Amino acid sequence: MGHLQDNGYTVETKLVGDMDLAAIKTEHGVPGELQGCHTAIVEGYVIEGHVPADLMARLLDERPDVIGLAVPGMPAGSPGMEGPNPEPYNVMTFDSQGRVAVYAHR
Repeated sequence: MGHLQDNGYTVETKLVGDMDLAAIKTEHGVPGELQGCHTAIVEGYVIEGHVPADLMARLLDERPDVIGLAVPGMPAGSPGMEGPNPEPYNVMTFDSQGRVAVYAHR
């Protein structure tokens, strides 16, 4: 949340139970293999997990025909998971046809 606020986003937090969060992810079409610990809706796109703010901005600028972006898991070095040993990770797109593709590599 701090990462998004630091990058100019207004964040509204809603705490929900695990079962409710799973239902939200399913309702918004997040594939199981891409699910992370956070789900956000930004201008109609789903943002799943620790997605960097600059890639959210790119998504909103480009407006591709996808449901959203996802960073599965909690990779070291992703926003909110900074530390001394960052690891490479992919930011993925997913669409309503079940297609998943690499949007960026960090």
